[in-house]
Amino acid sequence: MFKKLLPLAISLLSLSLTAQNSLTSKLYETYEKYKEPSLGKRRIKHTDLKPLIDQLRSNPKFEVQKVGESIEGRDLNLISIGKGTENIFLWSQMHGDEPTATQAIFDIFHFLNSPDFKEEKAVILSKLKLHFLPMLNPDGAEVFQRRNALGVDINRDALRLQSPEGQTLKRLRDSLDASFGFNLHDQSRYYNAERTEKPATISYLATAYNYEKDINDVRAKAMKVIVFMDKIIQNYAPGQVGRYSDDFEPRAFGDNIAKWGTSLILIESGGYPEDREKQEIRKLNYVSILSALYTIATKSYESIPTEDYEKIPKNDRMLFDLKITNATYELLGKDYVLDLGIMQNEVDKKGHNDFYYRSSIGDQGDLSTFYAYETFDATGYKIVPPKVATMETVTNPLKVLSQGIAYVKGKLPQEGSSVKMPINRVGEDFELKGFNLQPGMNPTFFLEKEGRLTHAVINGFLIDLNKPLENQETGNGLIYR
Repeated sequence: MFKKLLPLAISLLSLSLTAQNSLTSKLYETYEKYKEPSLGKRRIKHTDLKPLIDQLRSNPKFEVQKVGESIEGRDLNLISIGKGTENIFLWSQMHGDEPTATQAIFDIFHFLNSPDFKEEKAVILSKLKLHFLPMLNPDGAEVFQRRNALGVDINRDALRLQSPEGQTLKRLRDSLDASFGFNLHDQSRYYNAERTEKPATISYLATAYNYEKDINDVRAKAMKVIVFMDKIIQNYAPGQVGRYSDDFEPRAFGDNIAKWGTSLILIESGGYPEDREKQEIRKLNYVSILSALYTIATKSYESIPTEDYEKIPKNDRMLFDLKITNATYELLGKDYVLDLGIMQNEVDKKGHNDFYYRSSIGDQGDLSTFYAYETFDATGYKIVPPKVATMETVTNPLKVLSQGIAYVKGKLPQEGSSVKMPINRVGEDFELKGFNLQPGMNPTFFLEKEGRLTHAVINGFLIDLNKPLENQETGNGLIYR
């Protein structure tokens, strides 16, 4: 009897996977229709979410409950939809500066509210009840920092529950007793998929529940869904998925939630080329989470081998923003050949609504085992120290740079630490001290080939002096007071 049923089971599974792939493709292709337009940049705040949550509160499809408050008194809201008997719990931004999935959640709300995808949504919402807690750490989001107002990392507060945000999360986990939990984060853009130049655009983790990293049924289910999600991301960001370390952290919510009986799926949004605001990564969150909910509802994930989870490359941290290789650097009258790894670090502006770049050299020497979003082979190029000049105004920055000038003396603006043009502004008494490349210093210099300046590196951004500035990513200059 079993042998007769086996071909039928395989056939049904094949049909299920075909339907799933079709859904995933349609989700990706139609995404812009459901994208929430008011959340266009990463530095979103609680006040940005409030009108969107109020709209959901007046929508009979959704159930909105205030379930707690942050230390500074901002509401924590649980938004639920669906009539199924299986609870699924998704929360985002327990670290205030990790908003990508928060944006994707509101895109998902638009999708669930739309008249489209009727059959697929009927499956999800009849089998599952979805519970979303977006922006668990609104106080941290207000100032775009990881920790809450108490200075506590909420994701290390699962045991003592010292923070009201952590208390709320624990109470909801216990009351919902969800079969699956989605713990939604951002990670550094400098992670890459192990031993590849590809950024770890999305990283996953089925959290361990003990030091031995045992695999029980609860953890195995999370692994299977992650394998499924990985295959989805490979369609749109091939080779750009990593697997986060599963070392057990006894204070972490993810590890404990798995220990308490919920299959925990950690999603980390990393980096993607030319996507500082992570809008493509937001789209990948939207597609993969909805696809995962569908496979949970249909239980098609159950046939996936847990062994495939270990095949996902580990996360590595071997990326720079810019890598300059084989550059000739003169020191004390001798020439040396160096690689430079440069980090284009973000610094929040006043109000935490925007940022400017203050770059630094992350490492130098032999960086042959490292990768970068942008790599420039400087074989045959010589590093040239920058010059300082006094000018009232700069009307043609490219002309100034072509003369090897990176610092301009003059009257400084009263406020601010950066300027839009790729030239540094300095006061009248500024003196450029001896030029010496070292990790930690701001990378500002020029490259010369065959006696002619060809490139400028201003505040860590490589500028081709033979191309118009408007056609290049030039970052910003700094103000030195």
